Amino acid sequence: MSAELRLTDRERDGWVRPDALDVAPGWLAPIVRATRDVRPDDLSLFLPPPAGGRQGSVLMLFGQGAGGPDVLIIERARDMRSHAGQPAFPGGAVDPGDDGAVGAALREAWEETDLDPGGVEVLGALPALWLPPSGFVVSPVVAWWRNPSPVRVRDVREVSAVHRVPWSELLDPVNRVRVRHPSGYVGPGFTVRGMLVWGFTGGILSRIFAAAGLEIGWEPARVVEVGWSA
Repeated sequence: MSAELRLTDRERDGWVRPDALDVAPGWLAPIVRATRDVRPDDLSLFLPPPAGGRQGSVLMLFGQGAGGPDVLIIERARDMRSHAGQPAFPGGAVDPGDDGAVGAALREAWEETDLDPGGVEVLGALPALWLPPSGFVVSPVVAWWRNPSPVRVRDVREVSAVHRVPWSELLDPVNRVRVRHPSGYVGPGFTVRGMLVWGFTGGILSRIFAAAGLEIGWEPARVVEVGWSA
């Protein structure tokens, strides 16, 4: 996108489809309500500038698996130039042929995990957030996996693993940590499935779970140090 990117009010502030609570299953209702009520500064200190940046989106896909409610997480390929090996939501840049942030999130999830978009019910989007290091303005698209399809690594150049991570593991206080980076960043993280989920993804998950009233009391005393290569 050009440096003259300007967000619509809908993109900047987020949105929820009017019938989302009727469409979504009951267990997802707290997330839907949090999506409706959350403000940009509830999610991040880094809000989009009035103009500029490159538009991107990620798919926050919530499903019901063998371990209960879960979320789709990928691990980025370990030889990528940035964020190598880091867990993340599926997603990437919005291309000219995409149907906005929603279309990009679904396309990227298909390209990365072989997800069948036909089984996904998009419920809304969180407010757009600014990623200063990369210059991206990212819209997190919130969706329910109505008809789950098998997922796998589809593009080994971008993804090394695909996981459906149960909420119960993410919310377990034993798996909650604070992450400290040499840049000065300190934020929430989760140690699950041999992964450290932190940064943008860890922050969004932590804050949306808190806004939804799903958090289990945890002591933020455990600190994990990460390096520049993480």
